[in-house]
Amino acid sequence: MITLCKTCGTAYDEQPENCPICDDDRQFVPVTGQTWTDFDSLTTTHTNKWQQLEPQLFSIKTVPAFAINQRALLLRTPQGNVLWDCIANLDPATRALVDALGGISAIAISHPHYYTTMQEWAAAFNAPIYLHASDRQWVMRDSPAIRFWEEDALEIMPLVTLLRLGGHFAGGTVLHWQSGDGVLLAGDILQVTPGKDAVSFMWSYPNMLPLPARTVESVIGRLTGKTYQRLYGAFEGQNIPANADEIVQRSGQKYIACLR
Repeated sequence: MITLCKTCGTAYDEQPENCPICDDDRQFVPVTGQTWTDFDSLTTTHTNKWQQLEPQLFSIKTVPAFAINQRALLLRTPQGNVLWDCIANLDPATRALVDALGGISAIAISHPHYYTTMQEWAAAFNAPIYLHASDRQWVMRDSPAIRFWEEDALEIMPLVTLLRLGGHFAGGTVLHWQSGDGVLLAGDILQVTPGKDAVSFMWSYPNMLPLPARTVESVIGRLTGKTYQRLYGAFEGQNIPANADEIVQRSGQKYIACLR
């Protein structure tokens, strides 16, 4: 039986004594202690909410809220669909809807907090999972679908490139979709702020631990010259509809100035 951590959504083949993801200072263990559920129970108590963000981009979010409460994004391209980031709940309705939209040709995940049940999604749709090798230690369950990649960029299909920015995790990754005027799927490697006119950069969001200036310089440096007008973050509503590339560069410089 697949066990899920209720705090972060990470999946385990059997219930461990503790969740290494939550024990890390980038996450947390609730005051009430570690609690668990299982994959089958989740699919019977929760459902997934869909939203069309663009003609070829859909958001998938579990309701009621579960664990970190991030969304996954389904990007449709002529060469196949990409699941960006992952959510724990893969219920029958979601399987049917994904199949109707053409299935999944590749799965790519920004960082370990969103690995969740990636193995089940990969098996259900016969899709490879692309993870940066720098975060290999945080994979809690093996799968033949996992493809560890290295370096700083990987084109997984035409116009769809993974970029390692680092920051929040050593392998922190964003997806650059070079269609039209460009889109960036950022997870929370870049955290969209409430006004949707800036982003921030953190080592730990729940514990409010910042990144050093040199790391933020590296993050925005790796995006210099990349064109993307729109940006979609990890959580519902975290959408920057225009001038996203300029906003990211300006936000980085403001962050560095505050630290210095």
